[in-house]
Amino acid sequence: MRTSRRYLRGVLDLLRIEHGLMYGFGVVIGIYVSDPFFSDLWKILLGYLTAVFLQASTFAMNDYFDYEVDLANARTDRPLVRGDVSRKTVMVLAIALMPPGFVAAYLISHLAFVFVVVVSAFACLYNIKLKELGFAGNIYIAFTMAVPFLFGSIISSGWITEKSLLLASMAFLTGVGREVMKGIEDVEGDALRNVKSIARTMGEKRAAIIAALFYLLAVSISPIPLIYLPEFMFDLKYALPVAITDILLVYVSMRLVKDYRKESIKMYRKTTLVAMVFGLIGFFAGAF
Repeated sequence: MRTSRRYLRGVLDLLRIEHGLMYGFGVVIGIYVSDPFFSDLWKILLGYLTAVFLQASTFAMNDYFDYEVDLANARTDRPLVRGDVSRKTVMVLAIALMPPGFVAAYLISHLAFVFVVVVSAFACLYNIKLKELGFAGNIYIAFTMAVPFLFGSIISSGWITEKSLLLASMAFLTGVGREVMKGIEDVEGDALRNVKSIARTMGEKRAAIIAALFYLLAVSISPIPLIYLPEFMFDLKYALPVAITDILLVYVSMRLVKDYRKESIKMYRKTTLVAMVFGLIGFFAGAF
């Protein structure tokens, strides 16, 4: 019984279900930011399931290829490092979870299907090789944080709208900052795979400064909807949550350039995640 519970816990940790739920929520936000009157519940469900299945597949594949790095970094939050699941099981799950995501996207539209196939191809490329290129890998991961909003726009509007692109841009810039910052935390483990992160090639101090700059860039574009998009103009439902996002990101930026110890970065990552949640709330509330 204990072994079964340990295995189940390992699978759940491997698939990062909580991330899948958040990605699915991002798709829903992208749908309604682009078209507040969209009413096809079937396509909304399919979009949500696409996000859940494909992110689970991607995370499982990432753990498979990052096993040695995670072991060196003592990442006991990873089920492979704990020994809860085998590498063979991880790869089987990574492969098995991808087709349901493709089928769900195909049932939405041909464009949605092509979009997720291209994104998934880059996910495979990232796990196999792109991550080793450092900043290029950071760019890809940040792009995946923006993808749910773009995908949601494709579902509801058939194209990528200006509103969804703006939301995606904010998520992308914050994502780049988080990934560059994370590279400081993973310096030792990244050396095993020769990942050319900014922290390894330019130093941890410069990596901290660059990460802070990306956070501040995300903050700088957050007022744009209040000024240029009619649906968000002077809307407190958008302004208040996003103001909290901006305050948190500015706080992390100021702290990061002074203190970039691993212990501190763990706290910054949690703080920036909270900031992103408030940003999502602001865009979702402002869409109505």
